[in-house]
Amino acid sequence: MTRRRAVLAAAFAGVLLLAVLGAYRLVNARTFQLAGQLTARVETTEKVVALTFDDGPDGHTGEIVDVLARQGVRATFFVVGAQLRDRPDDGRALVSAGHELANHTYTHRRMIFVTPGTVAEEVERTDALIRAAGQRGEIYFRPPTGKKLLALPLYLARHHRHTVMWDVEPDSGRTPSPDRLVAEVRAQVRPGSVILLHPWYGTGANTRAALPALVAGLRADGYRFVTVSELLS
Repeated sequence: MTRRRAVLAAAFAGVLLLAVLGAYRLVNARTFQLAGQLTARVETTEKVVALTFDDGPDGHTGEIVDVLARQGVRATFFVVGAQLRDRPDDGRALVSAGHELANHTYTHRRMIFVTPGTVAEEVERTDALIRAAGQRGEIYFRPPTGKKLLALPLYLARHHRHTVMWDVEPDSGRTPSPDRLVAEVRAQVRPGSVILLHPWYGTGANTRAALPALVAGLRADGYRFVTVSELLS
């Protein structure tokens, strides 16, 4: 009996480990979620890419808008609702400059082990601020750090919301030099790529500095820049 119990305990532990590993992969998956529509890259032969910025807005908004205007690039900004609340003029400036606002939750909390009510509040409060900034058309969604579990995808599916992930992320969790960032993006990008960048705060200085060379380099490689909605259409 003791041996049998040991075998059963080992089997249970193995199943539990597999379940934990499976849940971890599901939470972090870029190309799959339990429900609702998700895109990490668009399959196309056309050399188009979407430049997307997570977090913000903050005091660097004007600088970013100016750089993109000089380069003739329109981008998609996945904004944090609480920061948009505090800087409504920045949201309006982004929309007026032809950029697209998208939803990155209200508090930038990780959307795992949260209640349906929490999900609704995080998404809908941010939606209202994005609309107030002048954004029209569909509002796309991106979960903070890309993490998502049961309540979030079920809410998104019920409300016919489109989750947009990414396939190129040169500055997530680190601060490469501008030259290194440009080189990594040019090496990894493919037709239909969604590029994720973090140009805000003090840690985004290298990303902001890299933008002109990044745009010039990708254009030299034959790429054209579009917003997420244009890429998906």
